[in-house]
Amino acid sequence: MKIAITGATGLVGSRIVELLKNDFTFIPLDHNSVDITKADAVEGALGSLDYDLVLHLAGYTNVDGAEAEKEKAHLLNVTATKNLFDLAQRKQKKFIYISTDFVFDGNNPPYDENSAPNPIGYYGQTKYAGEQIVKDNAMIVRISYPFRASYDKRSDFFRSIKSLLAQNKPVAGITDSIITPTYIDDIASGLRYLINNFSAETFHLVGSDSISPLSAFQTIAETFNLNPKLITRTSYDSFFQNKAKRPRHGNTISIKNTFQKMKSFREALIDISASIK
Repeated sequence: MKIAITGATGLVGSRIVELLKNDFTFIPLDHNSVDITKADAVEGALGSLDYDLVLHLAGYTNVDGAEAEKEKAHLLNVTATKNLFDLAQRKQKKFIYISTDFVFDGNNPPYDENSAPNPIGYYGQTKYAGEQIVKDNAMIVRISYPFRASYDKRSDFFRSIKSLLAQNKPVAGITDSIITPTYIDDIASGLRYLINNFSAETFHLVGSDSISPLSAFQTIAETFNLNPKLITRTSYDSFFQNKAKRPRHGNTISIKNTFQKMKSFREALIDISASIK
């Protein structure tokens, strides 16, 4: 199967390509060679291309930045999605849109595939707008707090905290909020199944447990033998004061994932620790 992929060099996309390159032929739509925010550029790049499915990972993911750069966030998350999807529809190609748990408000968890989105920040609003463009005619795959063992171009919350603790720098863990960290290797394995068993519906590929940031930081310290005394406590309201709104209680689950075991945060860190050694 030939897959046209956006975001192939990003945090999530590059690992998907790395792990699934023997399963599929990936055709990267590099942002330097095609401006997906322009319909004519998408037509020029994809119009005569031979592919079976579009895997759309590229997007504007800076949650705080989206509030200040609304036009840019909208172009990348909404306009680009429409451009790619419209062409895929005309060519009768399958389409998978990677979305986020930030489409939920964080007030009434847990959130499964049937929960009603109600985004409270502009980033989540643009990702939900993308969902509405493709809904019922494409697959929507929501992920949450993705992390991986290594990636030079960009950090994630796990490696950011691990790095700070390794430098003996203090970190503040939120006690009254919940996140669902998701191991990118599991996302890739789940996508292998979903690509091969495509259906135009919504799936959650998320970690098997939801925990507080404080608990996550403590697990990082414990797993990698770092100093837990560097971890202080803070509240959601205090930590995110003057920052973009994001789901406070992001307990995200799946009622459809019967095909891929998703690791808990601790299980994933143990896996990463073993691979590093």
